[in-house]
Amino acid sequence: MLVVVGAIGTAAGGSGPEVRQEDRFLAMPETPGSSATVRIDTSFFTTGTSPHPAILLAHGFGGSKEGERDRARQLARAGYAVLTWSARGFGHSGGRIGLDAPDREIQDVTRLVDWLAKRPEVQLDKAGDPRVGITGASYGGGAALLGAAYDPRIDAVAAGITWWNLADALFPQAAQGSTAADGVFKKLWAGLFFTTGSAGAATGGLAGAPRDGQQDGQQDGKPGGPQGAVGCGRFLDELCTMYNRVAAAGRPDAEAVAVLEKSSPSSVADRIKVPTLVVQGQQDSLFPLDQGDRIAKAVAANGAPVAVDWFAGGHDGGTEGSERTDARVTAWFDHYLAGKSTGTGPAFRVTRTGGVDSTGFQAVLRGADADAYPGLGGTATRSVELAGREQTVANPPGGAPPNISTVPGIGALSQAAALGSGLALDFPGQYAAFDSDPLTTALDLTGQARASITVHADRPDAVLFAKLYDLGPDGKQTLPQQLVAPLRVTGADAPGGRTVQIALPAVDHSFPAGHRLRLVLASTDLAYASPAQPATYTVSAAGPLTLPTVAGLHTEAAPLPARVWVLPLLAVAAAAGLLLLRRRRRPQLPADPALAGVPLQITGLSKRYKGAADRYAVRELSFRAEQGQVLGLLGPNGAGKTTTLRMLMGLIRPDEGEIRIFGHAVRAGAPVLSRVGAFVEGAGFLPHLTGRANLELYWQATGRPAEDAHLEEALAIADLGEALDRAVRTYSQGMRQRLAIAQAMLGMPDLLILDEPTNGLDPPQIREMREVMIRYAAGGRTVIVSSHLLSEVEQSCTHLVVMDRGRLVTAGAVAEIVGGGEQLLVSTAPGYGSEELAAAADKLAALDGVVSAEPADGGLLVRLDDGGGAARLVVELVRLEVPVTGVGPQRRLEDAFLSLIGGPA
Repeated sequence: MLVVVGAIGTAAGGSGPEVRQEDRFLAMPETPGSSATVRIDTSFFTTGTSPHPAILLAHGFGGSKEGERDRARQLARAGYAVLTWSARGFGHSGGRIGLDAPDREIQDVTRLVDWLAKRPEVQLDKAGDPRVGITGASYGGGAALLGAAYDPRIDAVAAGITWWNLADALFPQAAQGSTAADGVFKKLWAGLFFTTGSAGAATGGLAGAPRDGQQDGQQDGKPGGPQGAVGCGRFLDELCTMYNRVAAAGRPDAEAVAVLEKSSPSSVADRIKVPTLVVQGQQDSLFPLDQGDRIAKAVAANGAPVAVDWFAGGHDGGTEGSERTDARVTAWFDHYLAGKSTGTGPAFRVTRTGGVDSTGFQAVLRGADADAYPGLGGTATRSVELAGREQTVANPPGGAPPNISTVPGIGALSQAAALGSGLALDFPGQYAAFDSDPLTTALDLTGQARASITVHADRPDAVLFAKLYDLGPDGKQTLPQQLVAPLRVTGADAPGGRTVQIALPAVDHSFPAGHRLRLVLASTDLAYASPAQPATYTVSAAGPLTLPTVAGLHTEAAPLPARVWVLPLLAVAAAAGLLLLRRRRRPQLPADPALAGVPLQITGLSKRYKGAADRYAVRELSFRAEQGQVLGLLGPNGAGKTTTLRMLMGLIRPDEGEIRIFGHAVRAGAPVLSRVGAFVEGAGFLPHLTGRANLELYWQATGRPAEDAHLEEALAIADLGEALDRAVRTYSQGMRQRLAIAQAMLGMPDLLILDEPTNGLDPPQIREMREVMIRYAAGGRTVIVSSHLLSEVEQSCTHLVVMDRGRLVTAGAVAEIVGGGEQLLVSTAPGYGSEELAAAADKLAALDGVVSAEPADGGLLVRLDDGGGAARLVVELVRLEVPVTGVGPQRRLEDAFLSLIGGPA
């Protein structure tokens, strides 16, 4: 039974709805059926009293609920009732650390769900069953997965940088067919785990885990905290004893493996049957990508939706902040808890490093998406032969000095490796190396490479550490993400040794053409326990490297600052243009006075693909935009929308036809383009400057007076708050998007062109952008917007131009296009009851020309077979004595759009 032992109510301010916070201690049984209790410190965040879906928000190892406060408020403002808590042994909670033990920490999760079911602010699926999701990272991610396995009332999970099998994570084994009992002890990470807990968790968490440093050491209201074996701190005695035994031996035993597997989601793999988002870090030597892979495969095998996101971060640190992944987690819950129609993102996403920005210090990140998660085996494989004679490797006495691959928690090394540098050190005589020939074409490795090796040793067991280096033509080698795969080869002293297949660390890495792949097998590694006794190993490659690839990964354009590469190209293009003009001067079309008040008129516009006489990007396109309109440019991918916008801005020249803005013909550098503001295919910013400075410099480059910029109006539109005075390299994708739109609005141009302006914006920002466009056009200006969000187009645009395969399909007012369907809504008088509506629907459905008729809210929905029988329908309704108050079309823009381009009805 759950007992409240203290409660505090506070209010939290900030932007958006006011968030109410309630802090209280809840009494939990020590173990199921125990009369002893443990106090759990909780905080409950809501924005009102009406029922909302709930989210349980768990913290990382060494942290507490205090580290999740800001995220909890963010989720509360997004429409959730959020409950955070400090796990046993952390923060101000009592109890002792059980590493997410099912009968302790996970029992607490179930009782927290019980508590949510009794709160009026929480939406219920049925009595005692709240609509609830659970999320957390690392230690909190393990709690999320185990909580969903043990409590079927949990409806969705988002787990980050966590483990699937804790024994495999702490005693990894790269040799196929072996188990954690044969694994190699990950001594540095295990040491960080247990020293953090043994110190009472008062000094912080792992790799940036939130921490509050305010341990009160109380259990059941008594000071002093739990006391156990020497050096155990807040750990359960059995865990502390297990660690002491394993750390002294340098390898696991069966009892240690069994203890850790009890705290592993893998032990209840068949129970996780809810939608699960797996966010795993590429820069993570503690819980690497293979742990997330096993989570995804198990959930998918249970028939539940799953998505996988490999981000540029992890326990070793990294370059990618949490804003993007936080937004993805929120979208996941919006879809599976709140029932919103918003997407959940791609089934598989990888963050890639695309070089460095203009400062030379900041890695440039870009995403790559796929429609399905391919697993670590990829969708195809590429075989690379290795060369190298049989080599002898020494394991030095005591395993010292150790080779270096990863240093736990030092994310700068992983980031440097992603940029072609990093630190990896192998001592001569302690490693064997096998190289490939130079690659003739680039190779994109996405997943877990495999290789076969033969090992012969002068002792029964051989411990080796496998690494796959990228070796450049200059001899410089880099180790992707600083990751290494340990393996213990048992029976290596048999005649002829043993041949084993090894799985190398899972990574996403591009090997350029001309580079070699180098497989290194080292005898020691700083992060792992090596045998103390000296040994000699003879190692040879027994086959080629097999490398997985994923052809379906679509990589977005790297967001390099446009000025870095655009300005030189423009200079070259300008010089070439001057030379061409000397040879052939095109006649300049005079302005058309009759069109002086028309923001845009396009006539007969065509553009062919280069080198193809019959493939058109745009063909014979004509339409017109008037003042005060918000005109939506719609069409499927490849319809020619972006090509049209680029011609409109003078960036590319049409093959045929003309474009006139306020009567002036558009050409590159035309003065009339000063009346146009545009945001097409992203904007480039100087990353080391602030957002404000970027806007000011952009306007200065136009040569126009500063007072004409309307800078404050543009800054108000961007609504970036204090971020305006931060370097742009710290911005999220959504923040960059808003800054780019503000840049397009500088000078308040008469014609504003926006290509996919809502990319990277959250729902409140999308709504704000919609209102901005409507207000902008209401002042007599014109907005042209290209977007795939049909619901937004329907709400914000007054007129539409629909394109398909480069041609115009239709153009006109939104109401006219949407109203062109054959389904009609018949409105009836308020007194006409449901029984009468049902009877009238049955009679109408029997008439010729009526496909279907059914009651609707306040009337009837009638579908005709020809779309032109509305008058006859009214006659029949009158004959049936139905009190008709109105008849009109009933169709959404999505329906109209799909019918116009020939999509599914």
